[in-house]
Amino acid sequence: MSDGLRLMAVLAHPDDESAGMGGTLARCAAEGIETTVVCATRGERGWNGPEGEFPGLQALGAIREAELRRAADILGVARLEFLDYIDGDLDQADPLEASGRIAHLIRRIRPQVVVTFPPDGVYGHPDHIAVSQFTAAALVRAADPTSLNGGLPPHRVDKFYFMVDRQEVADTYQQVFGDLCMTIDGVKRCFTSWQDWALTTWIDTSAFAETAYRALACHASQMASLFGSRPVSDEVRHKLFGSGTFYRAYSLVNGGRAVERDLMAGLRQPG
Repeated sequence: MSDGLRLMAVLAHPDDESAGMGGTLARCAAEGIETTVVCATRGERGWNGPEGEFPGLQALGAIREAELRRAADILGVARLEFLDYIDGDLDQADPLEASGRIAHLIRRIRPQVVVTFPPDGVYGHPDHIAVSQFTAAALVRAADPTSLNGGLPPHRVDKFYFMVDRQEVADTYQQVFGDLCMTIDGVKRCFTSWQDWALTTWIDTSAFAETAYRALACHASQMASLFGSRPVSDEVRHKLFGSGTFYRAYSLVNGGRAVERDLMAGLRQPG
């Protein structure tokens, strides 16, 4: 491994890892960084087939878990963990229990870097918003020596990031997938992008764009709704997966307004 560096991504559903940061996970793995994906649910309600043929929560969850495991293998993910919540119910989970589960994994795995969704959940998805909040709380709990969590010693995460999309990527997603919107509590929520100046971290993943696409293609149960029958050109794949963009919510090892080109900036040993 690269200087014992470890990255943990805490996400909500199978396919979030590939669509959201597949190129970054693949690049980190290629550099010898140990990567962990924590998935809060198994995507049990992500059915895209005929309404009368829904296989049930458990059966679909098993299908999507298998898809995620294949995608994780392609991305070189070293460890895959599930929080065992149900898709669509995550915002109703007990926040102390959920943050405690994530804190336990943080203490056990001891990552220097943790990544999750931004507070708006990218397009307002309640599961995404919930896992973002649970992860932020878990960082505090994992570092708190007064918080007993399975008898494991405290661990302070050095860097915490939100995975975010720039306007060009948001526009490309919309062109390929159509409007990424959902109505929650009577309010339409849609894909949100970040202006380039607000990005703190910009990772070149162009060498891993095809890897990220192959990982996303593993999620066959979702691909019809994502891509339909439309071919995805090399140019579009590069736009979607050729860079990873993030907002550094906090860092204990570096700072400033210069754009980072490495999630591990400030952590790598010199030489």
